[in-house]
Amino acid sequence: MTAVASFFARRLAGLRAEAEAEAEATRAADVATSEAPPIDLDALPEEEVLRLLDLPDPDTLHAGDDFTAFMAKTVPAYLRKRALRTLWRSNPVLACVDGLNDYDDDYLAMARDQGPFETSYQVGKGLLKHIERIAAQSAPTEETADTVAPVAEPAQDDVQTPEVPQPVAYAEADTEADAQSHDIPPAPRRMRFAFDEGAT
Repeated sequence: MTAVASFFARRLAGLRAEAEAEAEATRAADVATSEAPPIDLDALPEEEVLRLLDLPDPDTLHAGDDFTAFMAKTVPAYLRKRALRTLWRSNPVLACVDGLNDYDDDYLAMARDQGPFETSYQVGKGLLKHIERIAAQSAPTEETADTVAPVAEPAQDDVQTPEVPQPVAYAEADTEADAQSHDIPPAPRRMRFAFDEGAT
């Protein structure tokens, strides 16, 4: 039993030591970054930026080289663009502009110069011009209806009210027989085929 307890005790001590080592490493990294002043990479010359970030010159890269180091957030935008241009020149498949890409077109070009465009659609009403056209076509018929002399309504002389029939008392039918007839499902229909005996 002591062997089992000693295993767990050793494992727990190892986990505590790992956690303390990680905490010490993060403290040391925080101290190193807090003491060093932030460097403005855009103000430095290009060779100095490449040396600080430990990057090769983007113009010397070829097909098959690793370009992912230039995609980091710390790399200035002008170096990233130069690296991407070198990548596109190195691989003709990446440089193929066939016009089939959705992002090739600038869909905002028309909207920038003209501002918002007008539409006849109105929320809840639909296409307003279509409705106005229909109203314009039906308007002349309404005017002609107003010019026609109104027809005299027929005079209602003696209107006799119809007699209301009295409810008739029906004899109560046998409800048990009706209930039994509804409980039995109808027999299933079968298909019947008739063949000509003489046809071969």
